[in-house]
Amino acid sequence: MNREALDRWCERGILALVLAILISGPLATGAVRALPFLIIQGLTLGVLVLWVARLWLDARPRLLWPPICWAVVAFTLYAIGRYLTADIEYVARQELIHILVYACLFLAVLNNLYRQETIQIISCTLVFVAMAISFYALYQFLTHSHRVWNITVRNDFGASGTFTSRNHLGGFLEMLLPLGLAYTLTSRLKPVVKIFLGYASLVILAGIAVTVSRGTYASTGLAMLLFFGVMLLHRKYRLPSLVLLLVLLAAGAYFLPKSLQVRLRFTQMVEGASQVETDTRFMLWRAAIQVWQQNVWWGVGPAHYDYRFRQFRPVEIQLRPHWAHNDYLNVLAEWGVVGTTLVASAWVLLGLGILKTWPAVRNSPRDLGPDRGSNKFALVIGGSIGLAAILAHSVVDFNMHIPANAILAIVLMALVSSCLRFATERYWVTVRTWGKLVTSVVLLAGVAYLGHQEWHHATEYVWLNRAAGSPAFSPAQAACLEKAFAADPMNANTACAIGEAFRIQSSEGGANYLQLAERAMEWFDRSMKLNSWGVYFSPGPWAGYGWCLDWLERSDKSASYFQQADELDPNNYTMAAHIGLHYVQSGDFAAAKSWFERSLHIQWQNNDIAGSYLQIINSRMLEAATNEISAKINFLPH
Repeated sequence: MNREALDRWCERGILALVLAILISGPLATGAVRALPFLIIQGLTLGVLVLWVARLWLDARPRLLWPPICWAVVAFTLYAIGRYLTADIEYVARQELIHILVYACLFLAVLNNLYRQETIQIISCTLVFVAMAISFYALYQFLTHSHRVWNITVRNDFGASGTFTSRNHLGGFLEMLLPLGLAYTLTSRLKPVVKIFLGYASLVILAGIAVTVSRGTYASTGLAMLLFFGVMLLHRKYRLPSLVLLLVLLAAGAYFLPKSLQVRLRFTQMVEGASQVETDTRFMLWRAAIQVWQQNVWWGVGPAHYDYRFRQFRPVEIQLRPHWAHNDYLNVLAEWGVVGTTLVASAWVLLGLGILKTWPAVRNSPRDLGPDRGSNKFALVIGGSIGLAAILAHSVVDFNMHIPANAILAIVLMALVSSCLRFATERYWVTVRTWGKLVTSVVLLAGVAYLGHQEWHHATEYVWLNRAAGSPAFSPAQAACLEKAFAADPMNANTACAIGEAFRIQSSEGGANYLQLAERAMEWFDRSMKLNSWGVYFSPGPWAGYGWCLDWLERSDKSASYFQQADELDPNNYTMAAHIGLHYVQSGDFAAAKSWFERSLHIQWQNNDIAGSYLQIINSRMLEAATNEISAKINFLPH
């Protein structure tokens, strides 16, 4: 087999791996869990290895390097620098791994999968995957199912398909609807394929409808406005586009009012009942601005918003936010002005590249015949408008922090950017021997780092999964957690979980309760050092350490730990309840009463700890007062 044949097989291998990533991510709940992303990370390693092989199989390889590549490389280097200076190493590293995977996929797709046949395969595969997921969403909607595969999810109104959130399903579908419509109306594909793509696009539109997501509706509406606006300005596609637009409007006007969920959703919007959800977003955005103000230029660190939010938590929000529900503010808070500028520059360069590509891919009237179209035009118009849709949706959600959606956006950006070669040859770079060496070293360094991280993260995942299946706080669970921590000794959550297991075991008594308490304190101390901003593992390392001191009758030293826990999360009802338990343990019922009352003031529903203990304390304080009065009466002279 000659070098050209081997090179073709390597290209096909890259295509197969990228397709596997694009298909597996959305089907595995958006790849938000550890195992699906580990699979994507492993497939990306295969892509990089085959790319290195292609560099050496081709005697004079060329790289396609449009301006956007410089922005991608610059942000990647900036992300590495921010990781090295981050406060919480573990979460920053996980975010860095995501960014490295995205950057590698962008550059690999741009430089290996730019052939027209390859782009058609990727585009059609994506549209048909979106159609299949939309069918699943329609089934959920019609049967009122709250299950995604074997996972129970909460969808009050619409369906989420194979995602855990209907908003994220909407983000995925809205990027592919314009692509499907563009290939249906403007491509050179065979009529049968166009019919199937048109049908798939209608199913995708139905999938968007059953999400009943306001953000998805708004961003899809904007995308359709842009798409049909461009089509109506193009003489060849004006009539079929107008007919399709009228059909879609008529179908929406007929079917949407007949849906009880849609009517209920929009009735609540009109009556203001959905104001709570809107207000929650505004509160998260205000918190994001407060977090950003802690480090305006560089940001607080990769994936740090979730932990720094605790200090600025409004009393109305007691759940863990994870993200700011606004990708722009999230980037600003975590990466600062510098990082946000780099991200924005990538999008600006992409837009400038599209403007430069447009004249080269747009059919001129004299080139148009009755049976002609343009696959290049279909990709550019469909991909660009799909990306515009996700940019609009990112104002009210965090789709770019869902790996499947982020990877889809990255691939669309790479495919659209590759069309710049039709406008100019200036962005082709011939790679000589020294260039091959440098490029290969960089790619293999990425393979080594990502492979090393995957091995350790996979080992950690296995032991954490076994710990989750063990009895809660049991010695068996603690042993599994210790092995998970040995696999990655920078995870503060694991250290805190180990400490909590030993604390619970110590509280049950026994001959070795002192040793168990001391071990718990050692693990809590490790957790505090690894993450000085606190973890979401209740009650947290500071409160856990303080409880151990109380249990060991060293309450004089525990107050500072509970004070630190309160300073890190001052408006958390569970933390207030835990501090109340501390004062119960130390016998200060008056102080405990005030903390339980504060906890109930923040969250009076489903707050069993504060409610139950407040009743007990009130009874004891009443009993103590009654006994004191009785004692005084008995000592009065007769």
